[in-house]
Amino acid sequence: MIERKLIMLPGPTNVPDRVMHAMIKPIIGHRGAEFHALYREIMENLKYVFQTQNDVFVLSCSGTGGVECAITNLVNPGEKVIVPVFGVFSERLADKVRRKGGIPIELSLPWGTAPRASEIKEIIEREPGAKAIFLVYNETSTGVTVRELPEIGRIARENDLLLIVDAISILGGDRLPVDEWNIDFCIAGSQKCIACPPGLSMISVSQKAWEKIERTEKRLMYFDLLRMKEFAAKEETPFTPALPIFYALNEALKIIREEGLEKRFERHRKCAEAFYNAIEAFEMTIFPKEKNIRSNTVIAVNIPENVEDTSVRTVMREKYKVLIAGGMGKMKGEIFRIGCMGIISPAEVLITLNALGNALKDIGYEV
Repeated sequence: MIERKLIMLPGPTNVPDRVMHAMIKPIIGHRGAEFHALYREIMENLKYVFQTQNDVFVLSCSGTGGVECAITNLVNPGEKVIVPVFGVFSERLADKVRRKGGIPIELSLPWGTAPRASEIKEIIEREPGAKAIFLVYNETSTGVTVRELPEIGRIARENDLLLIVDAISILGGDRLPVDEWNIDFCIAGSQKCIACPPGLSMISVSQKAWEKIERTEKRLMYFDLLRMKEFAAKEETPFTPALPIFYALNEALKIIREEGLEKRFERHRKCAEAFYNAIEAFEMTIFPKEKNIRSNTVIAVNIPENVEDTSVRTVMREKYKVLIAGGMGKMKGEIFRIGCMGIISPAEVLITLNALGNALKDIGYEV
């Protein structure tokens, strides 16, 4: 039997029992009235979380599938897309644009920093003909949030560019008013701040995005949004949905509405602040040096000198039953990453900090 541990990864994260129990509901047909009612409720609650009047969809895939959906529907071969690159997941955006035949105009930045609106504006002026800006709002690999996203949205609108946002590790954990910030295509995942099991990606699509989708060539069948739109009119999905996770998502969204977005965001902010303060009290340092861009959902911590990443995380997992993540890409072995998302509360913060502090002591590092 698998032992239950405290999951403090930057996704997947801890799931409330209420959400887990929802998955044992009877399987139903996905072309009948029962599914139509479930679909309707999910879409209504998704619009609340995205803070949008745009069309929303649930895809039976991971967040990466949601990103692929954006690319296949919005990028034609030869089209320029501005992509700020400041971590693993923003690197992947550029790669995906390239694979579709698009031309990523990369704004390459040091990891641990965030793109500025002024830098985006300079690229637009320097690279005429770009069709879109595609950026990661919360770079999961570095614990950085793009706090100038509202201004970037304004710049995109003024220059008639689509704004596509990967919000996979932040939707439901920090501010993201899609309509107010002029976001045309927003992507999220079920397994992070929504506090639902993995397996679904949720997206919002603006009218401006629809106009582009209609002109996009060679859309993959599974991710063809025009096809999805036809079925959405019947409150259905084109292909068999992951029904148990749809049940779970519906319950997770109900929990979010019961708490209220602002209270939820404030809870995440306070827990993140507690993590940052305690880590500095341990005489450890935070990877993003600039306080304003530090994420409220992914805490990235520099690993102290002479401390081995996997040793600490193994002790935390095996002795203290707490899971945290290591670094990705060129930050592998350089940082710890702690998820501060979903059902996070002061209790989980204290348990995690206690486990981290004790694990460091166990391997000979004094905190």
